This record gives sequence, C-alpha cells and structure tokens, in this order.
Amino acid sequence: MVKPMSQLIVTPRVYEAVLTILNNVAQAQCPLDKAYAQHFFNFDYASQDHAVITQITGDMVRKLNLYSFITGNTITHITSNPAVLFYAWSKIEQQTIPSFIELTQQEIDNVEQLIDTAKHNQSLMDGCPAWLNTLGENELADSWPQERSALALAAKRFIRANLLKTNTVELQKTLEKEHITTRLISDCVTALEITSNSSLFKSLAFKNGLFEQQDVGSQLIIEALDVKPGMRVIDACSGAGGKTLGLAAYMKGKGRLLAMDIEEHKLAALKQRAKRAGADNIETRLITSSKTIKRLKESADRLLLDVPCSGLGVLKRNPDAKWHSDMSESLPTLRHLQQDILTRYSKMLKVDGIMVYATCSILPSENELQVSAFLKANPNYKLINETTISPAQSGFDGFYFASLQRISA
Repeated sequence: MVKPMSQLIVTPRVYEAVLTILNNVAQAQCPLDKAYAQHFFNFDYASQDHAVITQITGDMVRKLNLYSFITGNTITHITSNPAVLFYAWSKIEQQTIPSFIELTQQEIDNVEQLIDTAKHNQSLMDGCPAWLNTLGENELADSWPQERSALALAAKRFIRANLLKTNTVELQKTLEKEHITTRLISDCVTALEITSNSSLFKSLAFKNGLFEQQDVGSQLIIEALDVKPGMRVIDACSGAGGKTLGLAAYMKGKGRLLAMDIEEHKLAALKQRAKRAGADNIETRLITSSKTIKRLKESADRLLLDVPCSGLGVLKRNPDAKWHSDMSESLPTLRHLQQDILTRYSKMLKVDGIMVYATCSILPSENELQVSAFLKANPNYKLINETTISPAQSGFDGFYFASLQRISA
C-alpha cells in the first residue's frame, strides 16, 4: 500500500457530505457522477473541501464490498455506522483519524482485526465483487490480478486540447495562469494530465472551449481513425460526442462529420459542446430505424464504431457500476449487439475507407474475438492493426480499438 502524498483534512461538513453522496450511490443506486453533480449543485464548498469530498467518496465507492465486510453492513446500508466506516477508511488509506470520531476500544479492535483478515483476500482489498472476479479470471487468466488492482485505483484526470483553438503547449501555459498545473503525455499529442486539485469546469479556458476532459485512451482512439480535412466521416455511436469533437479538430473544421446516436438528448448535448469548441462541421442525426443506416451505404471515408460495451475498462472512473448490477449477465446481449452494429454499420464505409471498432472494455470477448468473427464473415474487410490499452500497464483507462479497411464492395 502506497502512503498518500498528504493527509486529508476531514471536517464535520466534509464528513456529512461524504455520507450523503455515498448513501445516494449505495442505497438510491445513483451513478457516482450524478450524485456528485446533485450535491455540489445544492451546496457550495471551498475547492479544497470539494477535492477531499470527492477523494474520500471515491475511495469508499471503489471498495464498497471491503467496507461492507469491515463494518458488518450490507452495501445498501453502508452508512449505517458512519464512525466505524470513517475509522476503517482512515486506517486503510493511512489517513489521520478525524478528531470528532468516537469509537469504543472494542469497536477499534474489531475494525483492525477485520482489516487484517481482509488483507489475506486481495480480491476483496481491490474492491472486486465475486461476479467480476470470476469474469476477469475466465477472460484474462494470469493477467487479471494486475488489471484488477489497477482498476481499484483512483482515476487520473486528463484533458484533450482542442486543436481548433490551441495545442497542448499553449494550453498548458494558459491553464497555469489560472493556477491549474498539468503535465504533457508523451504517448498522445492532444493530452494533458491535470496535476492539481483545480475546478476545471469553472476555468475560463474551459468556457472558451480550449479543452474537454477525456481519458488518454479515448484520445488515442480518435487519433487511430486518421481523419483528414475534407473527408466525409461518420461517428456512428457518438453519444454526447467526446470523440466527435476530437475528430472535428483533426479535420480542422473542414469536410463533413456526421454524429449519429439512438438517444436524442445526447445529440442535443453534443450541439452545445460543439458550439463551445468552435466545431462547425458537425451534423447530428438521430438513428430512428435501420433505414437511417441503409441510406448512408458506402458514403464514409472514415467510420468510428465506439460500440456499447460492459465498460469494464473504465471502472476507475465509474466504480459504482460494480455494485449496481452483475454485468456478466448482460454480456451475451451486449456481444450480440456489438456484432450486429459491426455487421450493419460497416456497410456505410466506402471501398478503401477505414473503420475503427472500439470499446472501453478489456475483455477479449468484446474486443479481438468480435473483430475476428466479423472478418471471418466479411472477407471484404482486412485488419490493419489492433490495440488494447491495459490499465495495469498504462495507468490510463482500459480500451480496445481495431482499424479495419474495406478492400472491396
């Protein structure tokens, strides 16, 4: 266990905020990002307290089963004994115990004994539910323990410089003026890691559309599509358009970029983000039926299929997903959907065009096995290359992407 860089100051107000947000996640099954947004919308905190609240809550949500074991409460009622919960967090994370926490000696001895017992179960210490551990072992075998431990860590913060308005070097200087410190990422020409506890979205740089928050893996997927100004590009599963905006920047606003999705509210959000980013060549289109896809047959020079997936590569960023459902149960349906999207949507690609199939999963059954099955059934496409971004090896979120070229009609 690595000793933290600094001790966190836990005030009674921070304590109450953590319990409120945690209860919203564990009992009301609210996604963590939404629970944060709701709470911070209603209450104002100094930036230091804001950072402490998110760090402690994140620590606990990532390992809810561990804290359930130690406190003797179910995950749903994890906040039932808050003093024991915070004492356990302080010991596990090597933090100073809040001065206002009061426990009996028997309670202290019991917590410390249970922590010692838990240390003999690395899966539990990694905050990994049984269903996920079984799935990881079955799909990743000997590499799973390292990935499991990496997915238990706090997610780092990365941003993508908007190349329509700036670059990483200039953005770094601009952010420094707002007391936001960063470091360059050698593996990615658009990425910066945020190294301070700054409120990114309150910055003038964000309001002016100079960057978007985005993991390095996502930025590498954008880069892999190799778009050029003047091309016709389709992002067929765009969601709210994080990757769409990156593609627009590489296209320098020239050419046609079509963002498609089955959810209208996500496309509406993309329009707002595109306006801030200055991405004028983005057109949105709601997928209402199979005809929407058929009408675009052989029309794209580049095609991005960032398909729905289990999201197991981004559990650092979305740790609540481990506790809200057993994703192994939905995998067969997801894999069928992925193969269906690959089969039908790939027809939008021109001959000689390039398609990138991508997921935020590290499971072979969603990744290379899907691409292999597609190529076997579609000999008019060929694999150019494929990449798996390992959380354990990279420190980034986990992603997979494969570049395929259509070689004949």
